[in-house]
Amino acid sequence: MDCTDPERGALRSRKLALRRTVLANRKLTDQPERDAAGRSIRDAVLSLPEIQMAGTVAAYLSVGTEPDTRGLVYALWKRGTYVLLPLLQTDDDLDWASYEGPDSLATGPRGLLEPTEPPRGVNAVTSADLVIVPALAVDRGGMRLGRGGGSYDRALARVGACIPTIALIYDDELLDQVPAGALDQPVRMVAQPREGIIRLR
Repeated sequence: MDCTDPERGALRSRKLALRRTVLANRKLTDQPERDAAGRSIRDAVLSLPEIQMAGTVAAYLSVGTEPDTRGLVYALWKRGTYVLLPLLQTDDDLDWASYEGPDSLATGPRGLLEPTEPPRGVNAVTSADLVIVPALAVDRGGMRLGRGGGSYDRALARVGACIPTIALIYDDELLDQVPAGALDQPVRMVAQPREGIIRLR
């Protein structure tokens, strides 16, 4: 059942308030902390049995105060994994292209680093054996809070039910509940710097 306009407005307000809180907290972390968090998350993700068996992984390059993912993306590529990275479209949907090392990146829309290889289409994510996504917060049921554009919810909606999906967050960003609507897509795991991998309901 669709939400009424007041319900949608209330949901947007709750999401916005939580985004502001998380982003304010993230600004309190300095670059060395973010780099250390990225290394811990990298090691946790690389130890996953599912990722060791994955031939293709869809991932992303971190921006701003997100836990650093460049080391993770590079490590996956160096071990021979086929890595797909997103290309942001004008409608905020995500196309995908292959990562071929640090020299295969260029600045794209909104200052984001993107692969320079040919786009493979929005459905390329369906070829991934594991999908890694950003999040501002995730709850214990797997619902994630993104930045509000819906890009990754659309991508996750294309991913098969049996494909592992994992969000990378800081340790205080796994919550009891995250505000979510009908179009919001859950993830199956989170990776955190101290706690490592947590499998969700």
